[in-house]
Amino acid sequence: MSMSATLQDCLRSKGSQYEIVRHPHSHSSIETAAAAHIPGDRLAKTVLLEDEHGYVAAVLPSTYAVRLSELWAQTGRHHLVLAKEVDLRELFKDCDAGALPPVCTAYGMYTYLDESLASQPDVYFEAGDHEALIHMDTDQFLDLMDRAERARFARRMQAMPT
Repeated sequence: MSMSATLQDCLRSKGSQYEIVRHPHSHSSIETAAAAHIPGDRLAKTVLLEDEHGYVAAVLPSTYAVRLSELWAQTGRHHLVLAKEVDLRELFKDCDAGALPPVCTAYGMYTYLDESLASQPDVYFEAGDHEALIHMDTDQFLDLMDRAERARFARRMQAMPT
């Protein structure tokens, strides 16, 4: 699979300037950052959450984790939990499982963007498969994500022991 059609349409409609960065197949955002030789803080990952009201996307750096308590407090949705893998496949039909681009508003989902990404000089994110990333400067990324609500809901993960 290549770039998702939904993402391609978003990039085109916004007149986004970007480059495609190819990398060896990877299975996680941390693995993707290493394979693409980019800082993990600049790789935006998309986490899909759900509750009885539907789905919500959280977009944050790959080196961070969602703080559900912060998201619950900011959204008033106190039952948000990680969405099931089977739901991801159904909702993002033009993407490989686990390679979700951050433009979830284009898929009809309310999206939260963690403020920590706005302080990066540039941002990378999944193109819809496990072998390509989109790379753009932060201003372009924030323009692409203009329908997402910016908030603080993530925390840096502890470094893994080597």
